[in-house]
Amino acid sequence: MQKTRRHLELLAPAKNADFGIEAINHGADAVYIGGPAFGARAKAPNTLEDIVRLVKHARRYHAEVFVALNTIFHDNELEGARKLVGQLYEAEVDALIVQDMGLLEMDLPPIQLHASTQTDIRTVEKATFLDQVGFSQIVLARELDLHTIQKISAATTCNLEYFIHGALCVAFSGQCYISHAHTGRSANRGECSQECRLPFTLEDQKGRIIGKDKHFLSMKDNDQSANLRALIDAGVSSFKIEGRYKDLPYVKNATAHYRQLLDEILHDKPELAKSSHGNCTYTFAPQPEKTFNRSATDYFANGRQADIGAFDTPKFSGELLGKVSKVAKDFIEIETNIELHNGDGVCFFDVHKELVGLRINTVDGKKLYPNEMPVDIRNNMTVYRNRDHAFMRLLEKDSATRKIGLEMIFAETSDGFTLIATDESGLSTTVQCVAEKQRADNIEKAETSLRDNLSKLGNTDFTANEIYPQTTQTWFVPASVVNNLRRDAIAQLQQLRQATYQRPLRKATAEPPAIFPEDTLSYLANVYNQKARAFYQKHGVKLIAKAYEANEELGEVPVMITKHCLRFSHGLCPKEAKGVIGVQGTVTAEPMTLISGNDRYTLKFDCKPCEMHVMGSIRKPVIKMGPPQTVQFLPKRL
Repeated sequence: MQKTRRHLELLAPAKNADFGIEAINHGADAVYIGGPAFGARAKAPNTLEDIVRLVKHARRYHAEVFVALNTIFHDNELEGARKLVGQLYEAEVDALIVQDMGLLEMDLPPIQLHASTQTDIRTVEKATFLDQVGFSQIVLARELDLHTIQKISAATTCNLEYFIHGALCVAFSGQCYISHAHTGRSANRGECSQECRLPFTLEDQKGRIIGKDKHFLSMKDNDQSANLRALIDAGVSSFKIEGRYKDLPYVKNATAHYRQLLDEILHDKPELAKSSHGNCTYTFAPQPEKTFNRSATDYFANGRQADIGAFDTPKFSGELLGKVSKVAKDFIEIETNIELHNGDGVCFFDVHKELVGLRINTVDGKKLYPNEMPVDIRNNMTVYRNRDHAFMRLLEKDSATRKIGLEMIFAETSDGFTLIATDESGLSTTVQCVAEKQRADNIEKAETSLRDNLSKLGNTDFTANEIYPQTTQTWFVPASVVNNLRRDAIAQLQQLRQATYQRPLRKATAEPPAIFPEDTLSYLANVYNQKARAFYQKHGVKLIAKAYEANEELGEVPVMITKHCLRFSHGLCPKEAKGVIGVQGTVTAEPMTLISGNDRYTLKFDCKPCEMHVMGSIRKPVIKMGPPQTVQFLPKRL
C-alpha cells in the first residue's frame, strides 16, 4: 500500500501552556497537553483559556496542539466528554488523543482523532483496524521493534507515532491494573499510583531469594537517539517525547536535543520535511543525560536487551563522578575528572542501598563542601552528580529563539518601490509605496543601508535569510521608506499565515465497518461504558467483558502484562538457556514471586509471545475513587 508521509513531527509534552510554549520555542512541531478533565495525567489539567493561549502561540509557526482525552469514561461522563470535545474544537485544537472507543459512537465535531498508547497497539491487525475506523494517527506500543513497525507501516495509511524519549511504563499501556487493584486509583482513569517503582523482593519457585529490596518493575528511561533514521525508514512520522509531569528544563533539553538530531536527518534527506516552520537557536548545548532520567535504553526497538531495568533506584542518580577518597569534618574529597560547580547536586547510595542527595555549597578542587555533611558517606563510595548547576542556570533563562526564514526582494515601480516578502513555506506578500527616486552618491553605503534596514526584524517571528535588490540602479532610499515597507510586509505576512492555516481534517471511517480482529473481548479491552460496547458490537465483537475498573469479582488475574521479563533479566530464560544448569538449578518455566510488604504477586511467563504476567486481585475493600469527572467542573476553571 502506497503511503505519502513526507513530513516528520517532533511531538513534545506540555504540563501546562507555558511549558507548551517553550517546547514550541525549542523546536517542537506539535505539543500534547491535558485539558480540564479526562486526561491520563489527572494531576496535569489545564483550563480552556490556557489551551487557547497555547494554540495561538503554536499557530505562529504552524505547529499543532493535541489534547489528551485518553481516559475511559463512566456512562454518566459521556455527555460531559462530548461537550468538552466541542469546547476544544472551538478552541481550535488540532487533534484529540483518545483511548475510549465510546467517543467514536458520539456526535462529535470534525476534529482529528489520534489513538492513544493506552489503546495497546502492538499488532498489525490492531493497527489496521484503528486505521480503518477514523484515526489519523496511532501511538504505537513502546515495546514494538523496528521489524513490526515496518509491517504496520506497510499495512496502514495513518501516521505512526512512537515514543523516543522519557519514562517507560513497565506494562503494556492500558494493560496495567495493579494501581486500581490496590488503591482504587486507575491508570486508565489518569490516577496511576506508580506501584511499579516500589522496591520488591524476588523469589524463585522454591522460595529462594533471587534479589531483595530491588525495584524489579522499574525500567530505565527511553532514548531512541541512535535509532531515529531506522525509525523513519520503518515508517514512523511522529516522534514523541514523554513527560507531561516533567519539569521545564527537561522539556527544553529533550526537545532541543531531538530537534537537532531530526534537523540533521532532514538536511540529509531532502525528500522529507518537518511539519512546522521556523529554525531554532539555543543558548545551551542540549545534553539529555543532564535532566531527569533513570539511565538510558532503546528498549525493544532492536529486539530484547539484557539491561533495561533500573533496579537500583527509580530516582535520578545522574552522571558518574568517581569515588570518595576522603571524608573530613566539613567536606568530602572525590577523585574525578569532571568539573564541578558551586550549587551542584550530588548523590550516593548509602549502606542501606538508598540514594542520598546533597547540595554542594562550595567546590575547592576535588574538595566538596556540602550544605550538610551526610552521616553515611564513606571512603570508596561512588558519587554521582544529578544537578549540574551551571547547565540548569542556562535552562532557567530564555534559552531558545525560533525564527521563520524570509526571502526579501526589493524592487522599483514606476513611481516608487515595492517589497516582496516570502516565508520558508512559500507564502508571500507584496507591498508598495510612492517615493521619489534619487541616485545614490555613495553606492556601497546605500546598498549596506538598504540591507541593514530590511534585516531589522527585531522581535518578530522572522529572520531575513536572503535579500535581493532588483533595481535598475542603486537608489538612495530613506530609512523611513524602507522601514515602512518592511513593517507593512511583515504585518501582512503574519495575517496571511494566520488566515491560511488549516487544521487537519477528521479521517473518514471505512465502509462497510471494519471487523475487529477478535470476536471476544476480556476485561483487557477496557470497555467501561455502553457507547464503547456499541462500538465493538458494530465492528463484529460478540462477547464483551466489563473493564477491570467495573468488575470487582475477577479474582486473581493479570494485573500487569509486560514485555519485561524477570527470568530473562536474571539469566533464567528457558529460551536462552535450554539445558543450562545455573546457581538456581535447572532453568524451568515455573512461576516466580514478587513480594512487597504483605503483598505477594505470582509471576507467570507466557513464553510464546515472550510476556510476563503479574498476577493479583482487588484488595477488599477497594478505596473508591472520587465522583466521576464532568464538564460541570469546567466553569470553575475558566
